[in-house]
Amino acid sequence: MKKAIGLFLMSILLIGLLAACGSTEKNSSGGQNGDDKKVLTMGTSADYPPFEYVDTAKGDDYIGFDIDLANAIGKELGYEIEVKDMDFAGLIEALKGGQVNFVMAGMTPTEDRKKNVDFSDIYFTAEHMIVSKKDSGIETIEDLQGKTVGVQLGSIQEGKADEISEQVDIKIENRNRIPELIQEIKAGRFDAAVIEDVVAQGYFKNNPDLTGFTLKDDPEEAGSAIAFPKESEHTAEFNKVLNEMKENGELDKLIEKWFRSKE
Repeated sequence: MKKAIGLFLMSILLIGLLAACGSTEKNSSGGQNGDDKKVLTMGTSADYPPFEYVDTAKGDDYIGFDIDLANAIGKELGYEIEVKDMDFAGLIEALKGGQVNFVMAGMTPTEDRKKNVDFSDIYFTAEHMIVSKKDSGIETIEDLQGKTVGVQLGSIQEGKADEISEQVDIKIENRNRIPELIQEIKAGRFDAAVIEDVVAQGYFKNNPDLTGFTLKDDPEEAGSAIAFPKESEHTAEFNKVLNEMKENGELDKLIEKWFRSKE
């Protein structure tokens, strides 16, 4: 009798443990059974104002154009967006390795990147800029002859610097983060850097000793898009909302907020 009671109690305990385990299983979007919250992780490199950055004077939250756009799309689709910050050069691998669900980082859908990931439609276009000290005398591509030019590692600006090197003799150096490029210029270790124009403008405001000129390129070369793993189910649904935002003016409102209304 004692043995039978013991087996019965053990069965009840086992059933309880299995039920407890089942109640904490996560669904494919990161939520939990019985909980409507679905979570997607966004990979980014939060050193790229006004796209994504941290305003340390106001707190430690990630803010910027890409952050607002991701949250707007997520809200429409019923997802909560969690942001994961990392070096730009590691974003594609993080996406391929399943560490993040998508990437928004002012990323351009180059042909090389398309071999590894899928992209949404382009949601913003900018141009490349050569940034240098005001007293550098650098005003044209020809003025870069014999100079050291910095670029962000893994960025499309690396390719642009390679193009420039075919026109004039330059030494190309890369760094992981945009602020590092700015510091290298100010310290005199770099003569110039290739940076996206809307990003460079933000640094000019806080560094009056810097200036720059814009390179006239094919606009598509500097277009930003959202990156997804190959064959991701999220690509089509993000595109749908993105195009709706283009049509109803919501995307223009975000562009006005982050790029055109800054004094």
